[in-house]
Amino acid sequence: MRRLLLVVWLGLLTLGLALLLGLLVGPGWAAIALLPLALMTWGWVMLGRNWRSWRYAERADDLLISRGVLWREETVVPYGRMQLVEVTSGPVERHFGLASVQLHTAAAATDATIPGLDPAEAERLRDRLTELGEARSAGL
Repeated sequence: MRRLLLVVWLGLLTLGLALLLGLLVGPGWAAIALLPLALMTWGWVMLGRNWRSWRYAERADDLLISRGVLWREETVVPYGRMQLVEVTSGPVERHFGLASVQLHTAAAATDATIPGLDPAEAERLRDRLTELGEARSAGL
């Protein structure tokens, strides 16, 4: 999905820039429009690496979310701290059959999101995390 968005937006930018430069400055300058194509090629590779870096694990007392290629980021959310677990899916995500699970805690800085899940898996994970969160917070 992200690769398609990359191709669409940078493809439109390339065409617009080539036409603008070709008409206003001259056909030789239209070659500058190849720069967004180079960016598209680099972005295609990086999006694949980024997508493969996302991981999550349901552990005994918490949920571990790991992501990142160059800068690894790990988020650990204890089940008892979860206040809201929601499944979101925008129009482009729905078209591709994807959904995201987002966790909300009392800490405003918590960025616990798991993108690119199958909708059935996202709903299963939401139900499981809600169940575990209720069980863990009952003892507080």
